[in-house]
Amino acid sequence: MHMRPSRVLRKLRSGEVALCVKMNLADPRVVEIASQVGFDCVWLCNEHVPTDWLVLENMIRAAKVYDVDTVVRVSKGSYSDIVRPLEADAAGVMVPHLMSAEEARYVVRTTRFHPIGRRPVDGGNADGAYGRMGLLEYMESANRERFVAVQIEDPEPLEELEEIASVEGIDILFFGPADFSQGIGHPGEWDHPLVAEARERIARVCAEHGKFAGTACGPEEVARFRDMGYSFLNVGADVIALGNYFSKALEDARRALE
Repeated sequence: MHMRPSRVLRKLRSGEVALCVKMNLADPRVVEIASQVGFDCVWLCNEHVPTDWLVLENMIRAAKVYDVDTVVRVSKGSYSDIVRPLEADAAGVMVPHLMSAEEARYVVRTTRFHPIGRRPVDGGNADGAYGRMGLLEYMESANRERFVAVQIEDPEPLEELEEIASVEGIDILFFGPADFSQGIGHPGEWDHPLVAEARERIARVCAEHGKFAGTACGPEEVARFRDMGYSFLNVGADVIALGNYFSKALEDARRALE
């Protein structure tokens, strides 16, 4: 048995852009639709969304049917909250509101096996083929084929940004403009000079330290962000897609009745 290779890492390591879409709805069928369409990754959320673990595991499974990665934004709780999505065979985890290099090192210690970290060993779940994968192969494959992203979405970690980016075991620094704009006292001002400066600096520091830069943007902005140095891009969300579709359907129907 072998661990499924990460589609996101394959694309990032070859210099390509990986495209992601975010899920707020707790329904594996929505994940399946997004995966059928051909996204590289589906973003599942345990920070803002009360999705239970069994539903989350089925959402991960729905993406895997189409060889699509899932990344789970975890709740910042115990180490179990961080590693459990990996054991359900998510291709990656994303830790929100990383605040320091010390915290980055804790994340690595929690999510990476020896010799990089001290992630608790099980192997009896989906990522380890339910115990049918050899222990050393399991640990080596997990270190190679599973990615760890940390969100830089506050002004405080910028003081240690270079040190954070130098931590072995972190793959992606993901810039969150919404919380960052709030943190600097200008909520919703996506192009505020301090937001723009942080966005550009994160991409530059990632390139200097061999990390991948990620962020969220609209589909029409993908080329601009790619040229800035971002290669992991979230370009939409299920709730936005449904809201837009329902609004247009109702508008078109009402117009037809006029």
